[in-house]
Amino acid sequence: MRLDKFLKVSRLIKRRTVANTVSEMGRVLVNGNPAKPAKQLKAGDIIEIEYSNRVEKVEVLIIPSGNVSVQEASTLYKEIGE
Repeated sequence: MRLDKFLKVSRLIKRRTVANTVSEMGRVLVNGNPAKPAKQLKAGDIIEIEYSNRVEKVEVLIIPSGNVSVQEASTLYKEIGE
């Protein structure tokens, strides 16, 4: 699954267009490297999202085949403490 789609489906970022913009700005890292929106993710990847006042770091646990419910969205990743 593409990075921008995963960010939207997992509800880490509210809209896919915002996920695209943030990725293009270099504020999303996958396994420590800047990632484009089309980056293909796999289970075990570490995503870091730089917001204006904080950094959120998560590990991808499951790659869904499509959209998921709100309850399932939080099971797609695990937050990693700094």
